[in-house]
Parts: sequence; structure tokens; C-alpha cells
Amino acid sequence: MSSPENPDPTGGSRASGPSGRGHGPEGRDPVPRSRSGMIGRRSERAGTEPVNARSALRLRMRLSVIFIPLFVGLTIIFAVWWGTSEPGDMPGPAELSMLTIGAGLLTVLAIINLIVVLRRIRRESGTVEP
Repeated sequence: MSSPENPDPTGGSRASGPSGRGHGPEGRDPVPRSRSGMIGRRSERAGTEPVNARSALRLRMRLSVIFIPLFVGLTIIFAVWWGTSEPGDMPGPAELSMLTIGAGLLTVLAIINLIVVLRRIRRESGTVEP
């Protein structure tokens, strides 16, 4: 278990991998998929999930590339429609403002997802960011 001289509960050292060389930004070794998140594995395995379960990073990247222009386009369309609408129109300015804000938020989320996916792909392939 964890002790003052070894804070890692798994018994290994956090700064080095099985070969004793540093992984991640300090070293030049690729980061394994099991530790590719911000903090790696968040909890111990329950035993019911696959050992090598992986996120489909390339699929997430393709979906982001497809949906970012779609969400940007929807945001622009809703913003123009909102700007030209009058209080008696249906949908009204209040509804159009919510649609514009929603499409804008989806755009921001898709961009954040794309950035995270690209960083994880780069990190796993061994290309470490400076």
C-alpha cells in the first residue's frame, strides 16, 4: 500500500514506468492508454469492464471535425434570425436567443473536445508537447 516514501498505492513509482525511465512530459516515452487522461485511472477496476477498454479517439476527432462547422453555422443562422425578429414573431426573440446560446455552447464544447482528443492522440503517439 502507500507509504511516506512511496505515495503510489499500487506499489510502483509515479515518476517512472516499468523500465525505470520517466514517462510523459519529463521523458520521451509514449504514455500508455491506461494513463492517458488528465489524472489517469480515476478508480480501481470493478472487474466487470474490459481490461483494455479504450475511447475511440479517432472517431471523436472525426465527429468534432464534422460538427464544429455545423454548430458554427447554426449559431450564425440563429443569431441573424434573432437579430431580424420582432416581438410578435414566432419563434420570438427570447426563444431565438436561447437557440443561439445553445448552438454557441455546443460549438465551444465540440472545440474543447477536439483539443482534448488531439492532445491525447499526440501524447499517446510519443510526441510530447513542450
